[in-house]
Amino acid sequence: MIEPITKKVEPSVLALNNEHAEELSWLEPAELAHLVARAFRAPRIGNLEAFLIAFDQNADYDSPNFLWFKARYPRFVYVDRILVAPEARGRGHARSLYDDLFGRAKLAGHAIVVCEINVDPPNPVSEAFHAALGFSHVGDAVIHGGKKAVRYYARLI
Repeated sequence: MIEPITKKVEPSVLALNNEHAEELSWLEPAELAHLVARAFRAPRIGNLEAFLIAFDQNADYDSPNFLWFKARYPRFVYVDRILVAPEARGRGHARSLYDDLFGRAKLAGHAIVVCEINVDPPNPVSEAFHAALGFSHVGDAVIHGGKKAVRYYARLI
């Protein structure tokens, strides 16, 4: 069942996020609360089998990846992070969260959903998953002073 991330489950979201900080980026409690409060969509599945945080183009967010899309697209929904807990993988949760996001974005008048995937360090599982969902490569960047390389993707909805 897809439900919103609430204050009650934020500590669990934070713990799961930070267990995968290499892929997602480390968050402090106040940062997570800020993200959730400003998100276009911030759903979770179960007690915390999976979660997603996404923003639209009007978000108050200074991520270099978000800003890359903001400089190129007038209207979009940006997936900042999506994660399925290791013990819950293979159950279709990521696809369910994306299907929910696509539907909500379309209802809000959006025509494109965007995201980035790490190239360095590599994330081939995420690349394959996003390709299967119909995302196309639209750009590349090296961020955080050369410490991280990413590839940008977009999908029309």
